[in-house]
Amino acid sequence: MVVILLGPPGVGKGTQAVRLADSEGWAHVSTGDLLRSALREGTTLGEQARGFMNAGELVPDALIMDLVREHLAALGPEVGILFDGFPRTTAQAGGLDAVLAESGRKVDTVVLFEASDDELVKRLSGRRSCPECGAVYNVFFTPPENEGKCDRCGAALQHREDDAPGTVERRLQVYQEQTAPLVAYYQAHPAGVVRVPAEQSVDAVHGEFRAAVGVG
Repeated sequence: MVVILLGPPGVGKGTQAVRLADSEGWAHVSTGDLLRSALREGTTLGEQARGFMNAGELVPDALIMDLVREHLAALGPEVGILFDGFPRTTAQAGGLDAVLAESGRKVDTVVLFEASDDELVKRLSGRRSCPECGAVYNVFFTPPENEGKCDRCGAALQHREDDAPGTVERRLQVYQEQTAPLVAYYQAHPAGVVRVPAEQSVDAVHGEFRAAVGVG
């Protein structure tokens, strides 16, 4: 099973992905996490990406796809995959279809989490994330057991600079500009799009999410 999670920043994709991955033994794949891991480990792909980043350039889609391809090769064919916030563009979506086809996989379901801008601003201002394992918390809704520390691995949580209220509105605008074509792409794709209203409790959202991907 290959599932793509779409939704604006702060809608809860990471929280839901981690929860489902933990309960079902699926792989939670965030290209940001893959990139940070490659940089930290100094892999060949990581060093290639570092060159672009040091030059102030975006990491090319082809290199991102190579990172995804490398990661998929390390997973068994029976392992479910949750792509969190990726792809971001229709070009990446087409590239992902091609990479998955190489290993006999395909996108099975696309889940779009939706919430109002006002709700997202509140969530983002309280969001804290773990730089090591990718777990996401919120000081208002889902705080960690120990303030400032990840419950899963104990790493110090971070509040991303781009989660500051002054930058959130622009991020949401960019998301809408980029994602509208992507949603249209998947609505015409065999996988289709299932919409999940995310302004509910975490448990209620998770129940609808599990139903969307066919996990009882």
